[in-house]
Amino acid sequence: MLSLAQAVLDGVMIGGVYAVISMGLTLVFGVMGIVNFAQAQFLMLGMFVAWFAWRFLGIDPLLGSFLAFGAIFALGWALQATLFRRVLAAPPVAQIFLTVGLIIVLENSALLLFGSEFRSVATPYQTASLRLGELFVNVPYLAAFLLSVVCGGLLWWFLDRSWFGRAMRATAQDPMAARLMGIDAARMHRLAFGLGVGLSAFGGAAILPYLTVYPTVGSQFSVLMFTVVVLGGLGSIAGAVVGGVAVGVIQSVSTLVFPIQLQNLVLFLLFIAVLALRPEGLMGGSR
Repeated sequence: MLSLAQAVLDGVMIGGVYAVISMGLTLVFGVMGIVNFAQAQFLMLGMFVAWFAWRFLGIDPLLGSFLAFGAIFALGWALQATLFRRVLAAPPVAQIFLTVGLIIVLENSALLLFGSEFRSVATPYQTASLRLGELFVNVPYLAAFLLSVVCGGLLWWFLDRSWFGRAMRATAQDPMAARLMGIDAARMHRLAFGLGVGLSAFGGAAILPYLTVYPTVGSQFSVLMFTVVVLGGLGSIAGAVVGGVAVGVIQSVSTLVFPIQLQNLVLFLLFIAVLALRPEGLMGGSR
């Protein structure tokens, strides 16, 4: 039981980060109707921004996560204004080709610019842990989780309380009606895409203290991100939170039963079951 409790605790903290990096994917789909297959590559770029900020400016990766968010937000805004806006009304296959092509461009650009070596950071708290009764809390996991909670709370406030958030939700519901009410739908699309990729970059920088960064690191998160949003419901922010925590706990607990190489076995079996029995996800609605 102690091992189970420890696994659940670790899973919740990891799942909080999964939720943040997946919120960006579900936000882009919810507002723009585009499934961004290159979402994890923006996570990789965020990790590189935080690593270079640590290496050359001495900025802690947890603080560098805000810098990563800002840099990738600007990149996402520019990409939506120049590329993605051209395929909003195009057939889904055109959107898929664009996002898959972006994967190739971003990964190979990172290889050319940064090389293929693995990079990591060194922080004073990297190997620290806190004792919670009989349980131990990994400090880098805890810091990334707390940052994710703060980020998720700010996103909820932005979408629910601010004028821009309400305008974005209105654009997601009915772009034409939003335009008739004086909302610049194109601007909302740029804002949504920038926020979406920026959130993934933020999450990537937050986990840098306990992971290494390299140009293809995004590939190990791509399937997890889509699993999270499908479990929770594609287009649902609350679903991304539920799905992220569920994925983290399932991954962590499954290592008690299966070898670590098979830790995703139970996760993907549940993923297939959700697709078969409830394709709209746990928190998604039918259309």
